Amino acid sequence: MDTILKATPLENYKIQVVTSSGISGIFDMKPYLKGSAFKELLSKPYFRLVRPAHHGIMWPNEQDISSDTILNDIQPE
Repeated sequence: MDTILKATPLENYKIQVVTSSGISGIFDMKPYLKGSAFKELLSKPYFRLVRPAHHGIMWPNEQDISSDTILNDIQPE
């Protein structure tokens, strides 16, 4: 399983990611913000608290996205 090593928040709810296998790109969180589990991420200061964790990415209140989801939706930089 590929692990997210770096997660840098960008404008417009996007995250620049780098994986353990060297894949890098932009992951767009906007499609996921409609669900109630991710509602807190609409706060831009809170969104910027993203960090790599458990192979994927996570926020302080344990909202997370798996590396599989990220790699499925990643766009080139």
